[in-house]
Amino acid sequence: MIAANAGLNANVLVLNRLYMAVRVINARRAFSLLVRDLAEVISVDDGRYASYDFDSWTELSTYRDNFDQHTDWVRTVRMNIAVPKIIRLLGYDRLPKQTVKLNRRNIYARDRNLCQYCGQGFPTSELTLDHVVPRAHGGKSTWENLVCCCVSCNSHKGGRTPAQAHMKLIRKPTQPRRNPVINLRLGMDKYACWQAFLDSAYWSVELK
Repeated sequence: MIAANAGLNANVLVLNRLYMAVRVINARRAFSLLVRDLAEVISVDDGRYASYDFDSWTELSTYRDNFDQHTDWVRTVRMNIAVPKIIRLLGYDRLPKQTVKLNRRNIYARDRNLCQYCGQGFPTSELTLDHVVPRAHGGKSTWENLVCCCVSCNSHKGGRTPAQAHMKLIRKPTQPRRNPVINLRLGMDKYACWQAFLDSAYWSVELK
């Protein structure tokens, strides 16, 4: 039995049976799939892939030297088990939808928490969304018309267009080619092995 601990909240990339990325889940859900033999662990080492069922993965976990410093662990009654970074569903071959969900989190991630007018970075709590072309002027809530904006710039711009407010966007807003939250993850060494399964095509993953 796996005890409750922080490692269960680690991110795990899920592949379908055809080795295509379909979503990201937490380790708790990943272990549930592994224990029920609905998935296997995929390990990537220097470009070589290896697969493990739950029993062989727990056995491998007894040799901590096999794992890098970025590995998360969960404690059980008998031992510690490494959290896999990637699992593959054994009976699921559907393809992900070719869209990226338009929501506040993804826009902040696309713009990297930078105000698109002054260029400064802010914590999420100090950011707003701005309609480049205001809704009062017919602007729509689309990827191309919504940007991350600090409170000060949003207040200065008000209900005007950037030209009317004498403001300039630092970057033209576009729809991202893949989930922008995942792009941020790929910048971390911990999730570098995910890149092997992500291509330049559109694909959608929902975090947990």
